[in-house]
Amino acid sequence: MEIFTLLETLEDIMERSKTLPFTEKGIVEKEEVLEIIKEIRLKLPDELKQAKWIKEERGRILQEAQNEADDVVKEAENRIIAMIDEHEITRKAYEQKAEIIETANEMSREISKGTKDYADTILANLETSINNVTVTMNEVVKTIESNRRELK
Repeated sequence: MEIFTLLETLEDIMERSKTLPFTEKGIVEKEEVLEIIKEIRLKLPDELKQAKWIKEERGRILQEAQNEADDVVKEAENRIIAMIDEHEITRKAYEQKAEIIETANEMSREISKGTKDYADTILANLETSINNVTVTMNEVVKTIESNRRELK
């Protein structure tokens, strides 16, 4: 910034100035000091404009960064919610799977028991039928034997 250079020059002039005896007052070349002040005035508006622009740009950059940070936070929150939902869906799916498997196992046990009971009933009926046939066959054999004896 040129203004700082001009201010340093002005400061140098003041330090190099001759002092009045018994005072702290100095003697400076009026024209030289006025020329530097004039240059400072001319440069000051540009410097102020530049400083204002820098300040506005800084504010814009900070706002942009804040907006980006907010977007990142929102995206992270959305991802967390999605992951939680996904986890919840997965957990429910596992629960349903366990229920389905338990139901299928129960049905399998019931079908197996029903099949065994049915087979046992069929076999019991068959056994009874065979016993009846055996009794009847024994009676037939006895009748045949009796008839044969009579024939002799």
